[in-house]
Amino acid sequence: MICEAILKIKSDAQVSVSGTDIDTCTITWHDGNPTNITKEQIKSKIDEFAYVEKRRTEYPPIGDQLDMLWHSIDESAELKQKYFAFYEAIKAVKTKYSK
Repeated sequence: MICEAILKIKSDAQVSVSGTDIDTCTITWHDGNPTNITKEQIKSKIDEFAYVEKRRTEYPPIGDQLDMLWHSIDESAELKQKYFAFYEAIKAVKTKYSK
């Protein structure tokens, strides 16, 4: 995770890390760390990864999201017209393979 965070900050960083805790690990900069990346910057990027992962796992699966969207459109004449191509494409499959 630490290396991934560093590479998100500077994609061409030449670095190796011993350990998994940012506070106790040893970071070896093979390129001399020319942009002076700090442990605080790395911690911030790791926190960003954690936020993104937490948020991603809270969403329903994409198929469920699309089904919710289709049902919302199905309930509105205005939305059926506005998103006609999407609605009709999904409706054709739902009609062909009805429950």
